[in-house]
Amino acid sequence: MTEDTEITLPRPSVVNIRVAKPRDLPELNEMMSLLAAFHGDASAMTPEKLERDLFGPLPWIQALVADTGDELIGYAILVPLYRAQEAKRGMDLHHLFVRDGHRGHGIGQHLVSRARDCARAQGCDYLSVSAATGNFAAHRFYEQMDFIPRPVTGMRFLQPLA
Repeated sequence: MTEDTEITLPRPSVVNIRVAKPRDLPELNEMMSLLAAFHGDASAMTPEKLERDLFGPLPWIQALVADTGDELIGYAILVPLYRAQEAKRGMDLHHLFVRDGHRGHGIGQHLVSRARDCARAQGCDYLSVSAATGNFAAHRFYEQMDFIPRPVTGMRFLQPLA
């Protein structure tokens, strides 16, 4: 077996898509590292930083998890957006991840549907997501989920605040 071989695991009978809880931090952190590695990045995330951003005094993100009862098999991270000129609230689906062996069973679709519900419940007018230029599987997935491709325009600048 090569390291690129995807293993198909038995499909769990019930998967609960729910809001992340503090007990989920180690598995969430592990899945974030797996997603970073998939994109060729190193993850600087730690359970402590994740706890700060999800459950601290000023929560910055929201997380949904796909829970089989035995393990977490996927997650979605949501981050608020705003278009001031249009007076529209939005939500960025910042991360979407399903573990190897569980892809292709609708888990990602259920996470996106729940993310959509969360965004609507918070008064958002839109849900946004991005995918790497060459990630055609992700492009097809999001288009099948009724996302509309939009061109990226302009430059984004960054200034460190350290």
